[in-house]
Amino acid sequence: MSTTSRPNQSGPFRADQLHEGDRYELSNGHPIYCTPSGREHAGRNLSGGGALETDPDVEWAGVDAGFTPMPGTLRAPDVAIAAAGDEQGWIPGVPPLAVEYSGPGQNDQELEDKIAELLANGTQQVWVVRLVGPRRVEVRCPNQPVRMLGPGEMLTAPGILRNPVPVEALFDREASHRVMLRNLLQRAGYESIEAIRDEGVNEGLGRGIAESILALLADRGLTLDAASRERILGCRDARQLRRWLLAAARVEDPARLFD
Repeated sequence: MSTTSRPNQSGPFRADQLHEGDRYELSNGHPIYCTPSGREHAGRNLSGGGALETDPDVEWAGVDAGFTPMPGTLRAPDVAIAAAGDEQGWIPGVPPLAVEYSGPGQNDQELEDKIAELLANGTQQVWVVRLVGPRRVEVRCPNQPVRMLGPGEMLTAPGILRNPVPVEALFDREASHRVMLRNLLQRAGYESIEAIRDEGVNEGLGRGIAESILALLADRGLTLDAASRERILGCRDARQLRRWLLAAARVEDPARLFD
Protein backbone atom coordinates (compact mmCIF):
# COMPACT_ATOMS: atom_id res chain seq x y z
CA MET A 1 0.00 0.00 0.00
CA SER A 2 1.29 3.48 -0.78
CA THR A 3 0.12 6.90 0.30
CA THR A 4 1.18 10.51 0.58
CA SER A 5 1.28 12.45 3.84
CA ARG A 6 -2.07 13.93 4.86
CA PRO A 7 -2.80 17.16 6.69
CA ASN A 8 -4.51 17.02 10.06
CA GLN A 9 -7.67 18.78 8.90
CA SER A 10 -10.53 16.82 7.37
CA GLY A 11 -10.37 16.09 3.66
CA PRO A 12 -13.15 16.70 1.14
CA PHE A 13 -14.09 13.12 0.28
CA ARG A 14 -16.84 10.86 1.63
CA ALA A 15 -17.22 7.10 1.50
CA ASP A 16 -20.38 7.36 -0.59
CA GLN A 17 -18.33 8.99 -3.37
CA LEU A 18 -16.31 5.79 -3.82
CA HIS A 19 -17.59 2.71 -5.60
CA GLU A 20 -16.81 -0.98 -5.41
CA GLY A 21 -13.62 -1.63 -7.33
CA ASP A 22 -12.08 1.78 -6.63
CA ARG A 23 -8.57 1.23 -5.25
CA TYR A 24 -8.89 3.77 -2.48
CA GLU A 25 -9.55 3.88 1.22
CA LEU A 26 -10.43 7.06 3.08
CA SER A 27 -8.99 8.42 6.31
CA ASN A 28 -10.69 11.51 7.68
CA GLY A 29 -11.76 12.47 4.17
CA HIS A 30 -8.33 11.94 2.58
CA PRO A 31 -7.84 9.29 -0.14
CA ILE A 32 -5.29 6.50 0.28
CA TYR A 33 -4.32 4.58 -2.83
CA CYS A 34 -4.16 0.80 -2.28
CA THR A 35 -1.86 -1.13 -4.60
CA PRO A 36 -2.67 -4.69 -5.78
CA SER A 37 -1.12 -7.54 -3.81
CA GLY A 38 1.86 -9.61 -4.93
CA ARG A 39 2.10 -13.40 -4.74
CA GLU A 40 3.34 -13.50 -1.12
CA HIS A 41 0.70 -11.19 0.31
CA ALA A 42 -2.18 -12.60 -1.75
CA GLY A 43 -1.42 -16.26 -0.97
CA ARG A 44 -0.98 -15.73 2.78
CA ASN A 45 -4.11 -13.60 2.85
CA LEU A 46 -6.15 -16.43 1.32
CA SER A 47 -4.75 -19.00 3.76
CA GLY A 48 -5.54 -16.88 6.79
CA GLY A 49 -8.97 -15.93 5.52
CA GLY A 50 -9.93 -19.58 5.02
CA ALA A 51 -8.76 -20.55 8.50
CA LEU A 52 -10.95 -17.84 10.04
CA GLU A 53 -14.00 -17.90 7.75
CA THR A 54 -14.64 -21.60 8.40
CA ASP A 55 -14.75 -21.24 12.20
CA PRO A 56 -18.11 -22.64 13.38
CA ASP A 57 -19.11 -19.40 15.09
CA VAL A 58 -18.31 -17.09 12.18
CA GLU A 59 -21.41 -15.78 10.41
CA TRP A 60 -19.57 -13.75 7.76
CA ALA A 61 -16.02 -13.04 6.65
CA GLY A 62 -14.65 -10.99 3.80
CA VAL A 63 -11.43 -10.05 2.03
CA ASP A 64 -10.86 -6.33 1.35
CA ALA A 65 -14.42 -5.53 2.47
CA GLY A 66 -15.06 -1.80 2.87
CA PHE A 67 -16.23 -0.61 6.31
CA THR A 68 -17.30 2.97 6.98
CA PRO A 69 -17.68 4.00 10.64
CA MET A 70 -18.19 7.65 9.61
CA PRO A 71 -18.78 9.51 6.33
CA GLY A 72 -15.14 10.44 5.73
CA THR A 73 -13.65 7.08 6.68
CA LEU A 74 -13.55 3.91 4.59
CA ARG A 75 -11.27 1.07 5.64
CA ALA A 76 -10.83 -2.34 4.04
CA PRO A 77 -8.93 -4.83 6.22
CA ASP A 78 -7.17 -7.66 4.41
CA VAL A 79 -9.50 -10.06 6.25
CA ALA A 80 -12.53 -9.04 8.30
CA ILE A 81 -14.80 -11.12 10.56
CA ALA A 82 -18.18 -9.56 11.21
CA ALA A 83 -21.87 -10.27 11.73
CA ALA A 84 -23.97 -11.32 8.75
CA GLY A 85 -25.81 -8.57 6.91
CA ASP A 86 -27.51 -7.66 3.65
CA GLU A 87 -26.10 -4.18 3.07
CA GLN A 88 -25.79 -2.88 -0.47
CA GLY A 89 -22.50 -1.03 -0.72
CA TRP A 90 -20.11 -0.29 2.13
CA ILE A 91 -20.61 -1.97 5.50
CA PRO A 92 -21.47 0.43 8.36
CA GLY A 93 -19.14 0.44 11.37
CA VAL A 94 -16.03 -1.73 11.70
CA PRO A 95 -15.45 -5.48 12.03
CA PRO A 96 -14.94 -7.00 15.50
CA LEU A 97 -11.84 -8.82 14.20
CA ALA A 98 -9.54 -7.57 11.44
CA VAL A 99 -6.37 -9.07 10.00
CA GLU A 100 -3.68 -7.07 8.19
CA TYR A 101 -0.72 -8.56 6.30
CA SER A 102 2.49 -6.53 6.37
CA GLY A 103 4.95 -7.44 3.62
CA PRO A 104 7.79 -5.78 1.74
CA GLY A 105 7.04 -2.16 0.86
CA GLN A 106 4.47 -1.72 3.62
CA ASN A 107 4.05 1.88 4.72
CA ASP A 108 4.31 1.36 8.47
CA GLN A 109 2.84 4.72 9.43
CA GLU A 110 -0.17 4.18 7.21
CA LEU A 111 -0.68 0.74 8.75
CA GLU A 112 -0.53 2.23 12.24
CA ASP A 113 -3.08 4.88 11.26
CA LYS A 114 -5.40 2.22 9.89
CA ILE A 115 -5.12 0.08 13.02
CA ALA A 116 -5.73 3.10 15.25
CA GLU A 117 -8.89 4.04 13.31
CA LEU A 118 -10.28 0.52 13.46
CA LEU A 119 -9.66 0.17 17.21
CA ALA A 120 -10.98 3.67 17.94
CA ASN A 121 -14.24 2.85 16.18
CA GLY A 122 -14.97 -0.48 17.85
CA THR A 123 -12.77 -3.24 16.43
CA GLN A 124 -11.92 -5.58 19.30
CA GLN A 125 -8.76 -7.09 17.84
CA VAL A 126 -6.45 -6.42 14.90
CA TRP A 127 -4.01 -9.21 14.05
CA VAL A 128 -0.99 -7.96 12.11
CA VAL A 129 0.76 -10.76 10.26
CA ARG A 130 4.40 -9.86 9.65
CA LEU A 131 5.73 -11.35 6.42
CA VAL A 132 9.18 -9.73 6.64
CA GLY A 133 11.70 -11.39 8.94
CA PRO A 134 10.63 -14.13 11.35
CA ARG A 135 6.98 -14.98 10.85
CA ARG A 136 4.91 -13.59 13.70
CA VAL A 137 1.57 -12.04 14.53
CA GLU A 138 1.03 -8.86 16.53
CA VAL A 139 -2.20 -8.73 18.50
CA ARG A 140 -3.57 -5.21 18.88
CA CYS A 141 -6.45 -4.49 21.27
CA PRO A 142 -7.81 -1.13 22.49
CA ASN A 143 -5.81 0.36 25.37
CA GLN A 144 -3.60 -2.73 25.73
CA PRO A 145 0.07 -3.39 25.03
CA VAL A 146 0.90 -5.10 21.76
CA ARG A 147 1.31 -8.87 22.14
CA MET A 148 3.67 -10.76 19.83
CA LEU A 149 3.00 -14.42 19.05
CA GLY A 150 5.04 -16.82 16.96
CA PRO A 151 4.68 -20.29 15.43
CA GLY A 152 3.46 -22.85 17.95
CA GLU A 153 1.33 -20.30 19.81
CA MET A 154 -2.42 -19.79 19.61
CA LEU A 155 -4.53 -16.76 18.75
CA THR A 156 -7.91 -16.44 20.43
CA ALA A 157 -10.88 -14.14 19.91
CA PRO A 158 -13.54 -14.95 22.54
CA GLY A 159 -17.04 -14.13 21.39
CA ILE A 160 -15.88 -13.94 17.77
CA LEU A 161 -14.20 -17.28 17.06
CA ARG A 162 -15.03 -20.60 18.71
CA ASN A 163 -11.63 -22.17 18.16
CA PRO A 164 -8.10 -21.00 18.88
CA VAL A 165 -6.07 -20.38 15.73
CA PRO A 166 -2.44 -21.53 15.42
CA VAL A 167 -0.29 -18.57 14.44
CA GLU A 168 1.12 -20.43 11.46
CA ALA A 169 -2.40 -20.97 10.03
CA LEU A 170 -2.41 -17.29 9.05
CA PHE A 171 0.55 -17.69 6.70
CA ASP A 172 1.24 -21.41 6.13
CA ARG A 173 -1.02 -23.13 3.60
CA GLU A 174 -0.81 -26.63 5.11
CA ALA A 175 -1.50 -25.35 8.62
CA SER A 176 -4.45 -23.38 7.27
CA HIS A 177 -5.85 -26.51 5.60
CA ARG A 178 -5.68 -28.43 8.89
CA VAL A 179 -7.60 -25.69 10.67
CA MET A 180 -10.17 -25.50 7.88
CA LEU A 181 -10.73 -29.27 8.02
CA ARG A 182 -11.31 -29.15 11.78
CA ASN A 183 -13.68 -26.21 11.42
CA LEU A 184 -15.68 -27.72 8.57
CA LEU A 185 -16.06 -31.01 10.46
CA GLN A 186 -17.40 -29.09 13.45
CA ARG A 187 -19.83 -27.22 11.23
CA ALA A 188 -21.11 -30.64 10.12
CA GLY A 189 -21.49 -31.80 13.73
CA TYR A 190 -18.23 -33.74 14.17
CA GLU A 191 -15.38 -32.88 16.49
CA SER A 192 -12.75 -34.72 14.48
CA ILE A 193 -12.02 -37.30 11.79
CA GLU A 194 -11.89 -39.86 14.61
CA ALA A 195 -15.49 -39.01 15.52
CA ILE A 196 -16.58 -39.82 11.96
CA ARG A 197 -14.73 -43.14 12.10
CA ASP A 198 -16.33 -43.98 15.45
CA GLU A 199 -19.77 -43.16 14.10
CA GLY A 200 -19.16 -45.42 11.13
CA VAL A 201 -18.08 -48.26 13.40
CA ASN A 202 -21.07 -47.79 15.69
CA GLU A 203 -23.48 -47.54 12.79
CA GLY A 204 -22.09 -50.72 11.27
CA LEU A 205 -22.29 -52.49 14.62
CA GLY A 206 -25.89 -51.33 15.13
CA ARG A 207 -26.90 -52.47 11.67
CA GLY A 208 -25.33 -55.86 12.34
CA ILE A 209 -27.22 -56.33 15.61
CA ALA A 210 -30.49 -55.24 13.98
CA GLU A 211 -30.09 -57.75 11.19
CA SER A 212 -29.21 -60.43 13.76
CA ILE A 213 -32.48 -59.79 15.60
CA LEU A 214 -34.49 -60.23 12.42
CA ALA A 215 -32.55 -63.36 11.44
CA LEU A 216 -33.02 -64.90 14.89
CA LEU A 217 -36.77 -64.27 14.86
CA ALA A 218 -37.07 -65.69 11.35
CA ASP A 219 -35.10 -68.78 12.36
CA ARG A 220 -37.54 -69.28 15.22
CA GLY A 221 -40.47 -68.96 12.82
CA LEU A 222 -41.60 -65.61 14.18
CA THR A 223 -42.68 -62.90 11.78
CA LEU A 224 -42.62 -59.16 12.45
CA ASP A 225 -44.87 -56.63 10.78
CA ALA A 226 -43.31 -53.98 8.52
CA ALA A 227 -43.46 -51.22 11.13
CA SER A 228 -41.62 -53.35 13.69
CA ARG A 229 -38.94 -54.30 11.18
CA GLU A 230 -38.38 -50.62 10.33
CA ARG A 231 -38.21 -49.76 14.01
CA ILE A 232 -35.44 -52.28 14.56
CA LEU A 233 -33.47 -51.40 11.42
CA GLY A 234 -33.77 -47.68 12.16
CA CYS A 235 -32.54 -47.91 15.74
CA ARG A 236 -29.02 -46.55 16.44
CA ASP A 237 -29.00 -47.21 20.17
CA ALA A 238 -26.64 -50.20 20.61
CA ARG A 239 -27.85 -50.90 24.16
CA GLN A 240 -31.47 -51.03 23.06
CA LEU A 241 -30.60 -53.29 20.16
CA ARG A 242 -28.80 -55.69 22.48
CA ARG A 243 -31.89 -55.84 24.74
CA TRP A 244 -34.06 -56.64 21.75
CA LEU A 245 -31.60 -59.32 20.64
CA LEU A 246 -31.83 -61.05 24.01
CA ALA A 247 -35.61 -60.75 23.93
CA ALA A 248 -35.71 -62.23 20.41
CA ALA A 249 -34.22 -65.43 21.81
CA ARG A 250 -36.99 -65.77 24.42
CA VAL A 251 -40.31 -64.34 23.23
CA GLU A 252 -42.95 -66.63 21.76
CA ASP A 253 -45.04 -63.76 20.41
CA PRO A 254 -43.08 -61.25 18.24
CA ALA A 255 -45.44 -58.49 19.40
CA ARG A 256 -43.90 -58.88 22.90
CA LEU A 257 -40.39 -58.09 21.62
CA PHE A 258 -40.65 -54.41 22.58
CA ASP A 259 -42.17 -54.98 26.03
